[in-house]
This record gives sequence, C-alpha cells and structure tokens, in this order.
Amino acid sequence: MSIRDIRISHHVLPLDPPFPAAWDTRPRRRFGATIVRVEDDQGRVGIGSGDPMHGLSEMLDLFIGQDPCALERHAEVLSNIGFHAGRPWPLDVALWDLVGQIEGRSAWRMAGGRGGTIACYASSGVHRTPDAMADQARRMLAEGFPAMKIRFGRSTLEADFAVLEAVHRAVGDGLTLMVDCNQGWRMPWDTQPPWTYAQALEVARELERYGVHWMEEPLHRGDYAGMTRLRRETRLLIAGGEMTREWHEFQTLLERDCLDVYQPDAVCSLGMTHLRALAEQVAAAGCVFTPHTWGNGIGLLANAHLTAGSVGTAFIELPYDPPEWTPERRDFPLLTPVRPDEQGRLDLGDAPGLGITLDEERLAQTRVAP
Repeated sequence: MSIRDIRISHHVLPLDPPFPAAWDTRPRRRFGATIVRVEDDQGRVGIGSGDPMHGLSEMLDLFIGQDPCALERHAEVLSNIGFHAGRPWPLDVALWDLVGQIEGRSAWRMAGGRGGTIACYASSGVHRTPDAMADQARRMLAEGFPAMKIRFGRSTLEADFAVLEAVHRAVGDGLTLMVDCNQGWRMPWDTQPPWTYAQALEVARELERYGVHWMEEPLHRGDYAGMTRLRRETRLLIAGGEMTREWHEFQTLLERDCLDVYQPDAVCSLGMTHLRALAEQVAAAGCVFTPHTWGNGIGLLANAHLTAGSVGTAFIELPYDPPEWTPERRDFPLLTPVRPDEQGRLDLGDAPGLGITLDEERLAQTRVAP
C-alpha cells in the first residue's frame, strides 16, 4: 500500500455582502479555501483543508510512494517542512481521512474512541451594537447552544462592556459566556500594540463581575510571564494558543502554567497526529483542550473528531454568526454544511475518516490559480 498522488487546489468564494470580521480592520470580500487530496494506490482519497501550504508542492516527493498509514513518520516530516515553508498541516488531516478509509474507522475512533459526539459553543465574529448582540445571544440560546463567545476590540472598552452587559441581561445564566480579547496576534497591517498586563488585569476584573467563563488571548502569545501571573491573580480561566505553532512553545506554556484552556487548531499547528499527544498532556495537567476552528467545515470536523475521540471537552468552537457568517459560506467546499443538532451537539457518525463529501461543482466554480 502506498501514496500514489497528492493534489492541491485553491478556491475563493466571493463575499457579497462582505464579512466584517471583528479581528480584521478590513471587511473581507473573499473567503479562500485550499483543498489537499491524498490518493493511495487503490484509488482511495483523503481530504484536508486549511492554510495555502505555500512551498509544500516542492516537497511532495517526501510522501509519494510511502505507506499512508505511517502517520507518525509523516507528522515528523511535516513538522520539518513547517520550519522551512508555510503551515503544511492540512496534509496531515488528509492522511488521517485516508487512513480512516483504509481501516474502515472514523477519525474520532482513530483518535482514541472516547466519543462520537461533541457539544459546540457559538463563536461570533462580528462587532454588533449592544441590542443586536443581545438579539444574537437570544438566537443562540433558542437554537440550543450551551455557550457563546463574543469579541472585544471595539473603539473603546466601554463599548465592549456595553455589549457584554446587554448580552448578560438578555440571556442571564442561560448561556455560558466567553470573551475573546484577540490580543495574541495581529493582521499584517494592524500595528496596534497588545494590551499590557495592567490593562489585561483591569479587563479581567470587570469580566469576573459578569461570571465570564474564560478570557481568551488577553496578552501577546509570547508573554509567558504575563499569562502565568494573570492566571494566578484572576478567577477567570485564561485561554489561548490558537496561533502557537511549535511543540516546544506548547511545552513552555505548560511548564510555566500559562493557560487554563489550550486552543491549538489541527490545520494550523501540529496537525491531528501531534495534537492528539498534546491534548493528552493538557488533560494530564488538569487543563482544558478545545481547539480554535475558524476556517471551513473540514478543519472544524478534523478538530471535533480529534477532541471528541481523545480527551473530550465541555464544548468546541463552532464559527456561526448569521447573517454575515453562515454554515453555507463557511463550508462552501462541502456538499453538506456542518450543523449541530437542536441541543448544540455535533454527531460525528461512524463513516470512515472524517466522513465528508466535497461539493465538486462548487469547487470547480471557485477554483483559482495558486
């Protein structure tokens, strides 16, 4: 058994109206998706998606002819590639999907078999007025979500807290609330400095008053000392790690007790193979593993299978903020968008691998040159 071919294609969905992402000062008029297909010598094809994987096409010979089931070997090679080129981890996801088909096992069973369902929290992505955010929170509660994450980052903290107050007043304890401060990283053109420790602590004290469950990315991702100190001096859970890239960085976060909640994304950091090992470390440390999933439904499902099957979690992120961010927009590469049930849970099923079907017609319509 061997890998016969690897194909990478790039796709862009025009967004009209644009999506005004809370973390981006430029409204988004295009949503890109990169699809990687790994084919074995029996014609089975595994699918992954995520970053454009710049530079990977020049190194595909490192995988062609290899046993697709040698996941640990492939993950080590991808880790080396990640040092030299763009984030290559969608290929790891595609390999898991392929191995699942070869073995006749769903990805969550490959990850450990803990469970095949997982609860979701609604992850908002738009800065709305207090009244509009309150309406959105009521909608999420009515649709069965157990929790919701709102975004800070408006022109003033007073405006951010006005939104939190309106949401809390609208749903009370009906939704567990999280706040994403988005201080860990920046878009290339955004030169605003991240919060200082004093600013983060001031915000944390106010969030405590509202019973917020976790405070996400309150400091720059490399401010280990600040995160450790903040974690010790507040009752909030401190979350982060979504854009942390390398194994040794996660080890530093663990060794220095920086976070309560670890949020690496399998298509951005370490892939499913290495993240499964990290998830076990996080759980052994008494912390929470619940990945970032802001991409399309392929990455969302990869993270859901990985988490549900390995260590489990109270809820995983589900990007959902209609009308600007709908399952149809988010999951345009898929024939069927990913949706939770009426209790806000994803049923991952027992189909081999990730159990996904691409919308080949839509992908043909949206294909662009690399």
